Amino acid sequence: METKKVGKQTIKFANPPIILETSSIVGPKEGEGPLKDTFDHIVDDMYFGEKSWERAERKFLEEAIKTVLNKKKLTSEDIDFLLAGDLLNQIISSNFAASTLGIPFLGLYGACSTMYEAIALAAVLIDGGFAHKIIAATSSHYATSERQFRYPTEQAVQKPPTAQWTVTGAGAMLLGTRDQGEGPVVTFATVGKAVDAGAKDPMNMGAAMAPAAVDTIITHLQDTGRKVEDYDLIITGDLGSVGRSIAIELANKNGYDLSNNFEDCGILIFDPSQDTHAGGSGCACSAVVTCGYLMKALREKKYKRILGIGTGALMSVTSIQQQESIPAIGHAVAIENV
Repeated sequence: METKKVGKQTIKFANPPIILETSSIVGPKEGEGPLKDTFDHIVDDMYFGEKSWERAERKFLEEAIKTVLNKKKLTSEDIDFLLAGDLLNQIISSNFAASTLGIPFLGLYGACSTMYEAIALAAVLIDGGFAHKIIAATSSHYATSERQFRYPTEQAVQKPPTAQWTVTGAGAMLLGTRDQGEGPVVTFATVGKAVDAGAKDPMNMGAAMAPAAVDTIITHLQDTGRKVEDYDLIITGDLGSVGRSIAIELANKNGYDLSNNFEDCGILIFDPSQDTHAGGSGCACSAVVTCGYLMKALREKKYKRILGIGTGALMSVTSIQQQESIPAIGHAVAIENV
């Protein structure tokens, strides 16, 4: 049997799944940023009409999934699987959303890399003939993440310049077999390795994640035989300005020049004037930028081929309290117009 694995960590899809539709919904701060015209919905209330931030995050995720279904005039019964995750303990936002939607559900946790992990796994299932339609989705919320991982917002703790702002919102992507329509396709997925560079500061996640992102980028290029310049854009999920600079330096030391076509979702989503320090972060960061801005650019033929790397800091509340280091991961997906 011919294997679909190439090199060390990469899957080459024999029947590249198509991205049939996407949706993105964001909070007020994201809706004031430079990508505001690429989102489907902008919510002006952090509570989204709910009694808690956690319930609001759940609603963001539900609405993103319902929106992508409505765009294609589908119902939950038309979807084979929902692959979703978030940052909260036991991925409660995804669990509750799944219980409301009634779609067969696989819950994922890859921290902020979850959206790209979900896209990669959805592509595997579709390419393997195990499903015809899958939704990959993630969410995050500034206030819920602050309460869980850092400090209650009521304390108004001053943050260092290396800190990032968790994106409030959710993104959903509908993938299917090639015979169902037109659109960009997923051609490769490179599964990342957990890399522990010894970083311990939860207020500097860019430094923790950059080594893992670079490891995955280099591995992808070596596995596929492609070069940096073969991609119109290489984009990470949420390294922020600090992590992006570190990534460029690390790649250069390994003989790869990322200075010309390398961006980060956490940098693109906010303007420096919005006082988000090093930029955006969170599961929704890569999700809403990918499902909004990047898909719009691909459909308008601004880009022919992009490599997206979902980046995640694999910490927990317990590990941070115990002053453990922060392992990180990056999962890469190649998306192409064909």
